Amino acid sequence: MSKDLNATGRWLKRLTQGLAEPQDREQLLAVLREASGRGLVDADALSMLEGVLEVGDLKVRDIMVPRAQMVFVRRSDPVARIVPVVVESGHSRVPVMDEDRDDIVGILLAKDLLRLSTTSSHERFDIREYMRPAVFVPESKRLDVLLKEFRRNRNHMAIVVDEYGGVAGLCTIEDVIEQIVGDIDDEFDVEDDQNIRREAERQFTVRGITRIDEFNEYFGAQLSEEEGVDTIAGLVMKQLGRLPRRGESASIGGFDFRVLRADKRRVDALRVLAPRDVLPPEERASGGDA
Repeated sequence: MSKDLNATGRWLKRLTQGLAEPQDREQLLAVLREASGRGLVDADALSMLEGVLEVGDLKVRDIMVPRAQMVFVRRSDPVARIVPVVVESGHSRVPVMDEDRDDIVGILLAKDLLRLSTTSSHERFDIREYMRPAVFVPESKRLDVLLKEFRRNRNHMAIVVDEYGGVAGLCTIEDVIEQIVGDIDDEFDVEDDQNIRREAERQFTVRGITRIDEFNEYFGAQLSEEEGVDTIAGLVMKQLGRLPRRGESASIGGFDFRVLRADKRRVDALRVLAPRDVLPPEERASGGDA
């Protein structure tokens, strides 16, 4: 143990050697950035340290998925309607509402629906047997406090409520962690060398930085390249008139775009639903028989 403490002490001494002792957060960040410039802290570590410091200043409202963009199911929905919603969303957890979105009665885990693979379970489906309790937090809660609660209570999703008790949105543990470590890749992310990836019939995942001319060539489409806009993310932003948040949608040239990943600076990935008469290259090459 003493050996570890000595090593830590040497590292801290090396980090601050020749640097003024920081008196506030801005000075601390300046010290860390200077240390990074001197090779004492690598770029990834610096980014995470900055994220840790920022989390203490952010509120749940700053990163939550807004109410209008929440994917949910109704408690009264039949299983034939619930399963497609969960599958299409790609989420591991979906809120369950009663009469309206202000009345969230539980959380449905996608993995729990695996029990419906048996015919008997399908016939006697009762959503109350599958729901988990919903956790509610105020939109003014600090992110660092929420992260502690997520870890302590082993919850991964919280329903965010406003000062009047109405549902304002939702927040997941992944949303909080991404503020520290950056985007976490999942099944919706596209490989670095692949801007467009087919997921299912008519459904594709497209990187935001995909150029419009590349998109048009892939789909045989004719989306226009407007002045100052040359990427798919830029086209969607132009359509909405602002930087969209995760879950927001736009229809352009017959294509439906839904934002899968976005932060305060850019749109990283979108789900694209192509028109029925639009074929990807491999199907055009085979005459549509693929």
